[in-house]
Amino acid sequence: MAEKFYPTKLLIFVTLLLSINHSEQLQSSLPQTLLRIKRLLNFPSALSSWNSSTDFCSPDSDSSQTVVCYEDTITQLHIIADKRASPLPKNFSTDTFFATLARLPHLKVLTLVSLGIRGPLPGKIARLSSLEIVNMSSNFLYGVIPQELSLLSNLQTLILDDNKLSGELPDWLDSLPALTVLSLKNNLFNGSVPDSVGRLENLRILSLSHNHFYGPVPDLRHLTNLQVLEFDDNAFGPQFPRLGTKLVTLVLRNNSFRSSVPAEVTTFRQLERFDISSNSFVGPFHPALLSLPSITYLNISGNQLNGMLFENLTCSSELQVVDLSSNLLTGSLPECLQSKSSDKTVLYARNCLQDINQNQHLLPFCHTEALAVGILPESKKHKDQSKVGLSTGIVSGILGGVALVALVFFIIRRGNVRSSIKNPPTRLISESATPKYSSKHLSDARYISQTMKMATVGLPIYRTFSVEEIVVATNNFDTSSFMGESSQGQMYRGRLRDGFVVAIRCVKMKKRYSIHYFMHHIELISQLRHRHLVCALGHCFEYYLEDSTVSRIFLVFEYVPNGTLRSWISDRRAKKSLGWTQRIEAAIGVAKGIQYLHTGVVPGIYSNKIKTTDVLMDQNLGAKICSYNLPFLSDMGKVEHGTSSSGSKSPSVNRSAKHEDKSDIYNFGAILQELILGRAAKSRNEVDGLRVLFQASIIGDEEARRSIVDAGVRNSCLDQSLRTIMEICTRCLTKDPAERPSIEDVLWNLQFAAQVQDAWRGESQSSEGSPGSPFEPRRLTFH
Repeated sequence: MAEKFYPTKLLIFVTLLLSINHSEQLQSSLPQTLLRIKRLLNFPSALSSWNSSTDFCSPDSDSSQTVVCYEDTITQLHIIADKRASPLPKNFSTDTFFATLARLPHLKVLTLVSLGIRGPLPGKIARLSSLEIVNMSSNFLYGVIPQELSLLSNLQTLILDDNKLSGELPDWLDSLPALTVLSLKNNLFNGSVPDSVGRLENLRILSLSHNHFYGPVPDLRHLTNLQVLEFDDNAFGPQFPRLGTKLVTLVLRNNSFRSSVPAEVTTFRQLERFDISSNSFVGPFHPALLSLPSITYLNISGNQLNGMLFENLTCSSELQVVDLSSNLLTGSLPECLQSKSSDKTVLYARNCLQDINQNQHLLPFCHTEALAVGILPESKKHKDQSKVGLSTGIVSGILGGVALVALVFFIIRRGNVRSSIKNPPTRLISESATPKYSSKHLSDARYISQTMKMATVGLPIYRTFSVEEIVVATNNFDTSSFMGESSQGQMYRGRLRDGFVVAIRCVKMKKRYSIHYFMHHIELISQLRHRHLVCALGHCFEYYLEDSTVSRIFLVFEYVPNGTLRSWISDRRAKKSLGWTQRIEAAIGVAKGIQYLHTGVVPGIYSNKIKTTDVLMDQNLGAKICSYNLPFLSDMGKVEHGTSSSGSKSPSVNRSAKHEDKSDIYNFGAILQELILGRAAKSRNEVDGLRVLFQASIIGDEEARRSIVDAGVRNSCLDQSLRTIMEICTRCLTKDPAERPSIEDVLWNLQFAAQVQDAWRGESQSSEGSPGSPFEPRRLTFH
């Protein structure tokens, strides 16, 4: 008797069949997606085992590639190359790549390390809404962090180390509440760190090393889980950051901190690594750091910390490395640091310690230097305000009600602006510089070069600032705005009301002069507008009350945040370097800036003594000269009584001196030499010696020339381009100024070197060897 086949059984059978078919379709789509990823990544060796028959969800995997599946979906994808790959071809698209990754919608962990991925991090990453861990370090990502990343609410780890990402950190980081690891080391980020970082309460690791961040560190005391803080090689400062007590690693090396180290760091019981070296910390060193129970590495070298050490101090048994070098410590080295054990390193040179072997200063050095450190700005400001208040009380008893109100307002404003009350009271008056040259300047002009027309685009017009604007821009000259001090005055970083970031030079006048003494200098500064100069945006005069002479001058310049040219070619700590084409472009930028200084203003500016440290790099790695020879800038705090306000000009701005422009040509030759070698010569004798080496290599073979080139660009420069740059360099360094080329000839040949290099790069993709160049170098002429 035949068995009956009920409809219910039929339904179950069909459902099961469809389920199996759907599962097979899912499984078949996974290999297609992964093999497409392999193709897009240009078939990396790490994925050589992947093919159409690979069982990707098999638990068998190796260290270079791992695929983890759960219920027929991929949840983890790890691809790690053995070493950093070259950039993927220019036709690689991160948009296309992430659109392909989006076919793995359940992906939680994405690791793509050292694969040569180039391009911006696209907003399409937000399509992978399940992501919890992203590691794309050691690639060639550039641009800013896209705002779409804030949609990844489950993101716990973000590692983008060793890329070329830039811009400021976004202020929406606190929209990633689950974030525990944020590591952005070795990139080109700049600006200040937003306060939103201090609200990431689950953060355990925060690493922003080797970038261009600056300014104060936000309050991180609420990050109670933070264990690793790495901020080295930036420009953070000046105050020591406010931190939680659970830190295990704290690295602030090579920044701009110049406050004291708070005693509360001695309560960080879990601290293992503490590195504040190469800053300007002042005040006492806390010996209790040596005895923290977990401390293994302690480095305070290269600061101005003072205090006395004693032999009977105790040290942690875990301590392995101690570096106290180059401070102002006195007394005796603790016995616990005098161990001869080979597994402990102790450095303490260049202090004033007694009876020890390493090189020490004499005791008066540390006492004198400690006094020279001076009072911290906060304390100084507090004392100033106290003195102002006393003066106010005295005057108030004399002048009465209405006069008292006016005087109090005046003194308070002065107390906020000035750093000392040793000078007479001041009045604040705005004066405008004439926007054009005088008719006498124009009549004396040899000619006005076409470079005059190359004004900087995108900068505000030159104008007069009020002292109130300067105070607001610098947050009342807050120490966090302080950038440094030189013979030309103090420098502050400021932000104008429209958001434009500026650098403000504040110069206190030692002698009293009326505004007329300075106006022709201000007129000259106001005209220095060129895309390869750091340009002035305005000025402000402050006056003595009783005789209307100038007491202080504020000069407002554009702010260029990307470091010096030297830091991009000669700084071996920076882990960044310009390519050959970029070096030529930087040299062209410097040459155009020099050409403008010589011929684009009236009178020309010469003898500028420009070095690679005097050239700043902007956001696009364009070169801008930031230091040029204006006697006004170098002497305005040192002028003598009796000098006429329209007196004789310095020879450096007078074209009558013979061959005066050729000193700049020599210094430019030294810059070219550094661009070629990747290092700076230590003396003029070394520059001249290297010139002889260059001359020999020019007449030698290609191998001889390449042997002396910086290893970072040795294999990427076309020999014809290299030889042209070497020839320009040697001609510029000729001892007889009359035999050095003009800046116009130098510039032409630099552009020729750039052209042949670009032509070779374009043709090398389709043919081997060096193509013949359609260009001919211009013969260097001498004047």
